[in-house]
Amino acid sequence: MRESTRLLLIAGIAGLCGLGAALWMKSPGPIWGNESGQRLLQTALERPAPAGIASARRGQPVPPVALKTLDGEATALPLPAGKITLINVWASWCSPCIQEMPLLAEFAKSQNPDGIQVIGIALDEAEAVQAWLSRMPSPYPHYLDTPGQRDASVLLGNSAGVLPYTVLIDAEGRLLKQRIGPFSSVQDVFQWSRASL
Repeated sequence: MRESTRLLLIAGIAGLCGLGAALWMKSPGPIWGNESGQRLLQTALERPAPAGIASARRGQPVPPVALKTLDGEATALPLPAGKITLINVWASWCSPCIQEMPLLAEFAKSQNPDGIQVIGIALDEAEAVQAWLSRMPSPYPHYLDTPGQRDASVLLGNSAGVLPYTVLIDAEGRLLKQRIGPFSSVQDVFQWSRASL
């Protein structure tokens, strides 16, 4: 084989590998994107939280979660009384989190006042969150927390520490459902949130 042909062949293979990697990175992934993968990831959520931390368990009331507003004021997690709430924990540095935000925004806009309420909790710096939300306005409220062993995601049952992390809280304030990883479509958000209602 001539040297120039061999170089073209190597360049073509490298290009195909790069294209395949790019497509794989843009997809929700084989584990995150299907029900059996989510069941596998749920086992990671079943391990206990660090000692001394009251972490939510399915079917149990959500513990108090101290947060900050985007202006830095202390507040508690606002669970609307008598309403089902979808809480999405994210960060501006988390690419899958950012990719799913337009889907959550569209879902939130589709809900009537008695529908599922959506809340975002960013494990991030206020400036980074405000900068992101100025570029991508959100129809639902966002709050802040500092990442760590006692952050909002851990208190809401995320012992695995993976983002994005989404929970569904029932009208009585109990943890109904958990999801690790991003949603792949608005329909995915609808199906997930309605499946156990």
